[in-house]
Amino acid sequence: MNSENLHDKRKVYNKSQLIESEVRENPMEQFRDWFLEAEEHPEITETNAMAISTVEDDGCPRTRMVLLKAYNWEGFVFYTNYGSRKGRAIAETHKACLHFFWPSLERQIIIKANVEKIAGNLSDGYFHSRPKGSQLGAVVSPQSQVIPNRDYLEDKLKQLEKEYENKEVPRPDNWGGYIAKPYEIEFWQGRPNRLHDRILYSLTEDFDWEITRLAP
Repeated sequence: MNSENLHDKRKVYNKSQLIESEVRENPMEQFRDWFLEAEEHPEITETNAMAISTVEDDGCPRTRMVLLKAYNWEGFVFYTNYGSRKGRAIAETHKACLHFFWPSLERQIIIKANVEKIAGNLSDGYFHSRPKGSQLGAVVSPQSQVIPNRDYLEDKLKQLEKEYENKEVPRPDNWGGYIAKPYEIEFWQGRPNRLHDRILYSLTEDFDWEITRLAP
């Protein structure tokens, strides 16, 4: 195994800048601006793909990719199985870290948040807006649990396809949405000479946002 060539990999970051006098007072507005720019970029195909990290019982963070499904003044909404590893970790800590990375714009956003379930009717609405195959997949999969093989899932899916051929698929009780309510959001913009711009928004006790600059 030889990874010596990785030492020579370099990229010059020079596409944009992030200056305190130009950022929004509220980080959700800043997020909206960056998100819309990313959506319009021809090289970014999944703007809403984000990494979510949770801390498990052994104290080690675990990170996986999920899809952002909505954002508003309160925070960021995503959906998953409540019994999954991330669901169990959220139930224990009520916290998560979200991460967006858009290399074509040389930007990333790091979000520390308190996480809670959204209302059941909202989860119902989103669940029934999904393709039927995705609905059945949520029913079929005991997410994060050990299963014997791939056939276990395929066979179970075939059974459910017959069972719900002409019926509505009910949302499973163990599947639904979360909202991640941020208390810290960092916007990172790549800059030349590794002197990157890092603007941090921190929620104060008065529910205002304090804006500071971090060293790269």
